[in-house]
Amino acid sequence: MNEQRFYISTAIPYVNAKPHIGFALELIQTDAKLRYERLKRGDTNTFGLTGSDENSLKNVRAAEEAGEEIASFVERHAEEMRALGPLLDLSFNDFIRTREERHIKGAQKLWSACKPEDIYKKSYTGLYCVGCEQFYTEKEVPDGICPDHKKPLEKIEEENYFFKLSNYQEQLEELISSDTLRIIPESRKNEVLSFIRGGLEDFSVSRSQERARHWGVNVPLDDSQVMYVWFDALSNYITALGYADDEEMYKKFWVENENRSHVIGKGILRFHAVYWPAMLLSAGIPLPTELFVHGYITAEGEKMSKSIGNVIHPKALVDEYGVDAVRYYFLREIPSHGDGDYSHARMEERYAELANQLGNLVSRVAAMSESYFGGVLSDVDRDWSKEEAVLEAHMKEYDFKAYLDAVFEVVHEANEIVDKKAPFKLVKEDEVAAKQVLSEIADQIRFIGRALKPIIPQTATAILERYGKIIQKGEALFPRRDNV
Repeated sequence: MNEQRFYISTAIPYVNAKPHIGFALELIQTDAKLRYERLKRGDTNTFGLTGSDENSLKNVRAAEEAGEEIASFVERHAEEMRALGPLLDLSFNDFIRTREERHIKGAQKLWSACKPEDIYKKSYTGLYCVGCEQFYTEKEVPDGICPDHKKPLEKIEEENYFFKLSNYQEQLEELISSDTLRIIPESRKNEVLSFIRGGLEDFSVSRSQERARHWGVNVPLDDSQVMYVWFDALSNYITALGYADDEEMYKKFWVENENRSHVIGKGILRFHAVYWPAMLLSAGIPLPTELFVHGYITAEGEKMSKSIGNVIHPKALVDEYGVDAVRYYFLREIPSHGDGDYSHARMEERYAELANQLGNLVSRVAAMSESYFGGVLSDVDRDWSKEEAVLEAHMKEYDFKAYLDAVFEVVHEANEIVDKKAPFKLVKEDEVAAKQVLSEIADQIRFIGRALKPIIPQTATAILERYGKIIQKGEALFPRRDNV
């Protein structure tokens, strides 16, 4: 096993509609962690994955409602998901589509690798939500209404394959309680353990071709059934690495790697913390080592909904504020371990913060350095190891807000030095002292630039380029807006 390597993935969203800021949040969080680990471990030791879930019944019904052929509907929306990469300045290594042959072969291989006694066929009647792609028990929903989508559940009667989840109850509890499979935050870990201790029931892993509209991954040796979306979709985390053909990337980043992380929303915690590990245990495949679970995001205090008309698309925000300001907002404003809200007023305030506190600092110090000393300052031997250890601890917990709070403590410190020591006045009285003050602030700015590389990479790069051996002025990092 290799502890230097790091693998991280997002969940893969359904492609039944245009992407909105809820998934953008997950992409940005995952990319920030990926970029941070890449800076530590190097390009060849890190791998980031995202993609699209294309085989769900939810996608099929959305295509039918739109009056479109399923394949073209799914293709179009998958490409809209892929386009978020350049839009949000994401650095993932791969984008997996679950209609790809490498995925289909891998999902079928995983099914066949599970112990024969763990998969069996039986007739079943259950309450089903297409939106969740999930069966509910009558105990969970006594009123027959989906708790998330607030719509009546469908009663489904058919013969399906089932996975014997109950075989893995004790093992799963031990893995999670011991943090062998670490779940962040602790509240989500406790939620999973409570669910497991309540008794695990076997779950359906297939559906009939008829109900699936003949869309999905066929069950091996039984073409009358397709895989239930979770069995198919969850396998993307290894099929993208070449599991189907036991490729070198699969060995390097899954089998021989001690850091296998998934970033997911709280609504799909059960599938990732219970179903997915159980399937891997059955197939004799290593489990993920870590799950980071984020909350939901609302818009101006309300759940995003097409009917309300408050769905916010990432492109609209990027077009208005720029990609780094959007990344900064989601990583500093939205609670890392809980639910959050997108507010236009708060977005304006966070942009102003970047312009006034960070951008203004970088510009003022560069202008003074160039004007007074030709951009050539003294070397400063400040030890940043304590601050770096704080950032490392926050990033380990995926606490992006705390990480940025710590970075901006240095921003505030640097601004205070400019205001209190006033090098623009000091230079008239004592050039040596003024040069030393500017040198110390420039060192702080370089630290800030390095710390911000995972968060706002374009801005961080610009800062570090300007603060090289010769400090140079440049255009405003965050141009003032009319209303800022």
